Amino acid sequence: MDRNRKEEIVDQLRGDLDGINSVFLCSFKGLTVEKDTNLRRQMREKGANYSVVKNTLLKLAFVDTDFAQVSDKLNGNTALAYHKDDIVGLAKLIDEFAKDNDAFEFKAGVVEGQVIELDGLKALADMPPKEVLVSKLMYMLNFPVQGLATTLNGVLRKLVVAFDQIKQQKENG
Repeated sequence: MDRNRKEEIVDQLRGDLDGINSVFLCSFKGLTVEKDTNLRRQMREKGANYSVVKNTLLKLAFVDTDFAQVSDKLNGNTALAYHKDDIVGLAKLIDEFAKDNDAFEFKAGVVEGQVIELDGLKALADMPPKEVLVSKLMYMLNFPVQGLATTLNGVLRKLVVAFDQIKQQKENG
């Protein structure tokens, strides 16, 4: 590969990673073509990007980014995986695939500027889906308002009962 082609690839990688705040590096040594094809299909279905890139080119693309923190992990064969929006879903996919395929392993990652190792990936993979987290947040935001409405309703009900009792006392007495 000539120098110009390498520069094009590095520029393309930088462009692809622009706006991305999380990446995962994986090793696929010994993975069969069939299993690799299956993984790529699953990644595409999730809307994730997965590619094998020469380590030297990836190191150049990582220069002056948060991803440079994992440049020391760029040895052997390396696959780069990232998703623009659903990093938890991608972590789940990688974790599940690694459980089922001993030849595939997670090397390291950068999530929101922080380097993560295998335990960090597993913690991400164990998180509930985004929809569940949003639902829980909405419940937590709604709960105080709902409680206030219930309390006010109870106070108003008691006030109406008290007025009704006063009215009945005046009519009877």
